Amino acid sequence: MATKMLKNYNSFVRLMKPRRYFFIWICILTLCSGSIHAQKTLSAKRTTLAIKLDGLMNEAAWDSVMAARYFITNSPAFGNAATYPVEVKVAYDNVNLYVAAFITQDPKTIRRQMTARDQHGRADVDYFAVFLDTYKDRQNGFQFLVTTRNVQSDARLSPTSGGGWGNYGDPSWDAVWDSRVAITDKGWGVEFLIPYSAIRFSKDAIQQWGIQFMHFARSLNESNFWNPVDPNVNGFVNQFGDLTALNNIKPPLRLSFSPYLSGGYRSNPADENGDRQTEWLRSGGMDVKWGVNESFTLDATLIPDFGQVISDNVINNLSPFDIQFQENRPFFTEGTELFNKAGIFYSRRVGDRPKGYFQTESLVENNPDLELIKNPSVTPLYNAIKFSGRNKQNLGIGIFNAVAQPVSAVVRNKITGEDSSFLTEPLTNYNIVVLDKALKNRSYVTFTNTNVIRSGSAPDANVMALDFAFYDKQNTYGFFLKPRFSYIFSDDPYGGAKNIIEFGKISGKWQWSVFNNIETDRYNPNDLGFLRAPNEVQTSASVSYNEFKPTKKFLNYNYSFNVSQTYLYKPFSYQSYEVNANAFWLFKNFWDMSVDLTMSPFWGNDYFELRTDLKRLKRIPWFYTGINGSSDSRKKLFGYYSFGFAESKDVKDDMFIRGNFGMRYRFSDRLSLELSYNFQDDNGQFGYAFAREPNGEPILAFRDNLDMTTILSGIFNFTPRMNMTLRARHYWNKVVNKAFYNVDGDGYWYERPFMPGNDFNVNIFNVDVFYVWDFRLGSRIIFGYKNWIDPDYSNDIQQRPTYGKNVGRVFDLSHGNEFTLRFIYFLDVQQFKKKQSP
Repeated sequence: MATKMLKNYNSFVRLMKPRRYFFIWICILTLCSGSIHAQKTLSAKRTTLAIKLDGLMNEAAWDSVMAARYFITNSPAFGNAATYPVEVKVAYDNVNLYVAAFITQDPKTIRRQMTARDQHGRADVDYFAVFLDTYKDRQNGFQFLVTTRNVQSDARLSPTSGGGWGNYGDPSWDAVWDSRVAITDKGWGVEFLIPYSAIRFSKDAIQQWGIQFMHFARSLNESNFWNPVDPNVNGFVNQFGDLTALNNIKPPLRLSFSPYLSGGYRSNPADENGDRQTEWLRSGGMDVKWGVNESFTLDATLIPDFGQVISDNVINNLSPFDIQFQENRPFFTEGTELFNKAGIFYSRRVGDRPKGYFQTESLVENNPDLELIKNPSVTPLYNAIKFSGRNKQNLGIGIFNAVAQPVSAVVRNKITGEDSSFLTEPLTNYNIVVLDKALKNRSYVTFTNTNVIRSGSAPDANVMALDFAFYDKQNTYGFFLKPRFSYIFSDDPYGGAKNIIEFGKISGKWQWSVFNNIETDRYNPNDLGFLRAPNEVQTSASVSYNEFKPTKKFLNYNYSFNVSQTYLYKPFSYQSYEVNANAFWLFKNFWDMSVDLTMSPFWGNDYFELRTDLKRLKRIPWFYTGINGSSDSRKKLFGYYSFGFAESKDVKDDMFIRGNFGMRYRFSDRLSLELSYNFQDDNGQFGYAFAREPNGEPILAFRDNLDMTTILSGIFNFTPRMNMTLRARHYWNKVVNKAFYNVDGDGYWYERPFMPGNDFNVNIFNVDVFYVWDFRLGSRIIFGYKNWIDPDYSNDIQQRPTYGKNVGRVFDLSHGNEFTLRFIYFLDVQQFKKKQSP
């Protein structure tokens, strides 16, 4: 495999010679003055006295520590003094950083809903957070947050981090640290113990960190920061204050192990013959975290088991493009912000469904003499590692590697009784390398390379990306350049390229940008990335007005306008032109509403829908109107809604309607339930009929495509570190064809004979229940239960024409059931050192 990798790399280098691809862009940057708040400064205090975590600053160690005060509101109105006074102190010793805060507040106004970890957003709870920029690059950092119920949240911060209900970074990152909360008759206090092993910093004798503190009062929906965070200024970490007097602290040996054992039982839905496959689930492995030095950490998972993750929102996909699913596996969500920076890493490709899965299914379905014995739907991994960090020169380095096992399907000949094995996925090695240099004024340059190598004659792939982001000194304007190159190594190798260029005003009430994206016809990042379709040239311009100062009726509001035009890259041909206008208002009672107006005023060309190379389909001019909103989430009953419709003047009875309605009710500080209902009815959809004429020409269908989804979810919190969650989802899709057409060379359609029997009815159903107990810092027990049906594709619309009848249909089908139990135990070398110390 190493020889093959070197050969492929040399071919890639030859392809990328300058004579192949040239992207020359010239941009004149006009600098403009802007207002920047001076950073506040806080001194930390070294202590040799013991600090007992109890939520109160009542130990002698806190007496002579400098206090941070005078917080400033960020929302709902920027620039005012915080309603509730806050006092914060920072101390440290050779092992830990200590942060203590006390908020003077009437205890009757303190909100105390219990939540799961990292789930404080929109909950009825107050919280306090500390943010650390340990390399003081004004771009990257850490967040540690504690609610009044002592529920923890943490996140990794990056240059693109933004605020939203307390989430200012990537909350999937989990560190091991401690905290305590105390409620008194004068307010509430919190103490943080953050081990140096949980963060990264240099070996410098004198440390200079960026620091920020945040207090959120839920009764007022008021966010307050120690160093002002102006919503009109682009960026978050660049608005931190400074932490000084951190002297002679040393990065510790960061080495921890998380061995796990898991087991369970799975019973799959019965097949058409009534046979049901069952299996016992057994697995064991280990996660290892090793701080190679003060800056870099190696994360490894050995024999990973990703069984206990929430089910995907599977739909009946009629589009010509892949569906992008959310990543729920912890190893691929924790600490991956560096690998995701270029946007060419779609982690679901690792351990995805084997590429030969559907071919095997089709083989058995089309041959009555064959019986399917085994066809795994998931590719297991041997191992996966992440090496990442940032040195004191502000150079971030990331290396990712995962090795996927080969997968085979087994098919039995019913006549001879012989079994045949088919390789559906070869042994595969996934690699990513990232170099990220932080520059002055929040600017950065990032190089990312992804590589996929498969054993045997299976194709390999390589993608290279460069990201340039430059901001002026006043943080008013931004310029972004993002070239990408891909190459596929196969019997017929090919390469492609993409480039994004953008320039705009990024801060202030008035903001604007101009944007251009070029994708060649053979650009393909999808072996380890995600792109719905290449071969596109898109140019757009946008302008927005943002008002964060309260008015007579509104707390804040914004208006935006965007125009976009898209062409096919090869052959260069017009595709579409769209205009969008959007308005958002946040009212004084904390209800919100937005209105969206979008239109495509001219006929367009769709080169993808018919699944035939360069076969275009004319698209009708249309307009869309939508309205969205939600109520005050502080109330026990919280509701949200979204409604929109689209129509064109050239086709009768083609109205598109969509809606989403949901409510969440908080029964107590421990229990809440949420019910949402989403529907989308495209009464005049023109789309590929999944059928062709004898000469191979695609057939076009004019159809009514109706989607309905209902989701019931809830959580019961036993303690701050023990909870049970429920999520049940039913999806129904009904497709009724009205007419069928052929398409001429210009993309216009003409009627052909009707094809009966091509309507279909689809039901998908899943239930996920998880009980999680963090019985010790970093250690947990998880019990999981899953119930599901195989996607039910049928043509029984006449018998079950309504949503209610299809819900009933779900309970008539055979269900699968899975019970799993996992035990994870966290072991840190520092814990053993403490035990051995005198």
